[in-house]
Amino acid sequence: MAYTVAKPTAFDVDEDLQRALDNAHAVCSANSESPECANAWDEVEEIQAAIAHRRQRAPKSSFETYCDENPDADECRVYDV
Repeated sequence: MAYTVAKPTAFDVDEDLQRALDNAHAVCSANSESPECANAWDEVEEIQAAIAHRRQRAPKSSFETYCDENPDADECRVYDV
């Protein structure tokens, strides 16, 4: 099961991670070698990877922020040649 993050807040991701951890512990307490246990830990790993990926994004420069707010400004126009 793939886990995708669509611009959630950090709180939402942390909450999802905690739920996944609780689920993995609950599922694996009965049988730690079951496929369900492996799937539960895979979900935890995917959420952790999504969190790490979000942290790796470079912060926007002041110019990029300006262009996001003013896309019609002359200095922000992009031309295909």
